[in-house]
Amino acid sequence: MSGSPPAAPAARRGEGFVRAVRAVSTVCGWFAAAFTIIALFVTCQMIFVRAVLGQSTIWQTEAVIYLMIAATVIGLPYVQKLRGHVNVDLIPLALPFQARRVLAYVTLSMTLVVIALLAWHSVHIWLEAYERNWKSSTVWAPRLWVPYLALPLGFGLFVLQLLSDLVALATGIDAPFGVREA
Repeated sequence: MSGSPPAAPAARRGEGFVRAVRAVSTVCGWFAAAFTIIALFVTCQMIFVRAVLGQSTIWQTEAVIYLMIAATVIGLPYVQKLRGHVNVDLIPLALPFQARRVLAYVTLSMTLVVIALLAWHSVHIWLEAYERNWKSSTVWAPRLWVPYLALPLGFGLFVLQLLSDLVALATGIDAPFGVREA
């Protein structure tokens, strides 16, 4: 038909989705870095209050723990985007291209299933803390649904990044284990 645009090549079909998810993962990395820096300043403030002012601290230790857990979980999609998780590539690099591709699909699919289960379970934990109005048993006693929110958010965004990786692999945007066919 004249006037109709040609069909997009396979590599272009998922490109918008992959780019959008990678942008969200980058934002997650910025949040993780911010949480880490905030935890550093809170730790310094806690040391100052204890050592210099000779006072006890109430909220700092717990806040630092929650901030570092949030930084870790919210940072997962960014680390996946950078392929920064533990990676032993001796076997994938030794395999022929098609076997490497199958291994990449199996690895990504299995990881996706495990992280999706973690995301699903963390939603239940977060909802239970919210519905039952759980509070920490410390003097500070923050509502636990606030720090628990990092779990379903981080694991959910990690699932999204893994789906994006599968799309990038299936459409040829990314090569299996970063190695193109020779």
